[in-house]
Order: sequence, then C-alpha cells, then structure tokens
Amino acid sequence: MLDDTDDDIHPLFHGAPKGLEFRKLRKRLVQEVREAIETYGMTRAGDRWLVCLSGGKDSYTLLAILHELKWRGLLPVDLLACNLDQGQPGFPATVLPEFLTKMGVPHRIEYRDTYSVVIDKIKPGGTMCSLCSRLRRGNLYRIAREEGCSTVILGHHRDDILETFFMNLFHGGRLASMPPRLLNEEGDIFLARPLAFVAEADCETFAAAMGYPIIPCNLCGSREGLQRAQVKKLLDDWEVRTPGRRQVMFRSLMNVRPSHLADPSLFDFAGLMTDATTALADSESSSQLSAER
Repeated sequence: MLDDTDDDIHPLFHGAPKGLEFRKLRKRLVQEVREAIETYGMTRAGDRWLVCLSGGKDSYTLLAILHELKWRGLLPVDLLACNLDQGQPGFPATVLPEFLTKMGVPHRIEYRDTYSVVIDKIKPGGTMCSLCSRLRRGNLYRIAREEGCSTVILGHHRDDILETFFMNLFHGGRLASMPPRLLNEEGDIFLARPLAFVAEADCETFAAAMGYPIIPCNLCGSREGLQRAQVKKLLDDWEVRTPGRRQVMFRSLMNVRPSHLADPSLFDFAGLMTDATTALADSESSSQLSAER
C-alpha cells in the first residue's frame, strides 16, 4: 500500500521516516480511520468537512491521514482545516497558521475569546470543561455553516472515548460516551470522530516521528480535568497489567445488550413471559375470539 513515492501524497508527509515500523504504523492508521469512516457511514459524496485542528498530536495525525485517504481516492470529500483560538493565555497563535500555510492546507483561523466568558461565569474551583466545550462546539457549528461544511470533524481517539465512558460511569451516573458520529440539535450539521478506532499512543508516535509543531495541552486544573486524569491513569495501569485491555473494553461499546443492563426504557423487563405464559395467553386470546364469533 505504501511505496517510495508516498512523500508526494501531500506536504504533510514530506520527510516521513522510511523505516519499517513507521510504515506499518502509518498503514495501520490509514486502515483504522478508513474502517471507522465506513463503519459509521461518515461520508457522502460531495461533502465538505471542517477538520478541527487544536495543534495537539491527535488533530495533526487526523489531518495527515485524511489527506492520505483523499489522495488515494478513498475519501470523496473536500477538507477545510480550522483552528478556533479561544483566547487562552499563552496560546501560540502563529504556530498553526504558519504550519498550515507552509503545508498548503486550506484553512480558516477563527479567534473567539470564550476563555474570558468561562472565567466570568464559573466560580473558582468549578467545572469549566462543560461550558467551554459548549461554547467551542457552538462556534464550530457556526463556522461550518458559513463555510458550507456538512460535518465537523474532531480528533478524539479510542482512548478519549473510553475515558469519557468511565467519566460518565463514575461521576455522571449513566452509560454514555463520545459517539463516533452524531447529528446536532438543530439537525443540520453532523459531528464525526474518524479516530474512533485509533489508539492515543499511535497518534503520539506518528506526530513525533513527523516532527509536527505540537502545542502543549495545559490543563486548566478544573475538577473535570483532574477527574479525567485520574481515569486515564486507571486505564494506563490496567493496560500495563493486561496489555490489550483498552481494545477489549472498546469492543464492549460496540456490543451492547440492553436486556442484560437495567434500563426499562430500552428493554421491556415487565413484559417478559415464559413459554408457558405465552402459550396460555395465546390460548385465552383464541378462545375469546371464538366466543365473539
């Protein structure tokens, strides 16, 4: 699948390592992203995608792999990279514009000081992530509409999805996670996560090998951020003790049995009947029908 001319795919791949291990990693990433796109029906011919770029390892990896799929004729969509600068102190505002321009990637840089809004609304020590996420998502949907994009593409990977599942389980009292694809409340924009099958470690290895200019993720110190870090450590410990545990857990999210959980809105527990009860009910129904005739 990969050959000596692969650097010509796109400037994002110039200087890609030639070693076997990197080539195997790159091939695996392409396969996993393609599988997620196909499994969850993320594409429609002629679509335009708004690919959100934070400057972290995950979004750089996603951007590169999407361009490879497009070059190979496996992704029939237009791609527009987008960075939303939320006004966080110390954010290096020139890194992404310079990188995207140098790489010849069509892009839009948007500045919206949502950080000040969050600081104003949330009391010290409060959970900022939820409000920050809502403001960011609202702006991304707005940009997508302005740019004629049908789908907002996020760089959340398999480990993000698992961490969110356990966050909801431990702290939210519900079984839920980040869906690979969803439709917004207004019903006009899709949101998709093509890295849904990709391990975080693979994103880190790929982005480091390519030398992309990573913008550090400085945790805000909010309660949710600390809780997520704890969940991440828990999953890391499990993975060390039992390699492959994360993949097994992720497969469970794709193999849900409502009858073996406890939500009466998803399964009619009260309506369960034995074969004998069903037969008796059928007999009584037949007798009643005959009497009416």
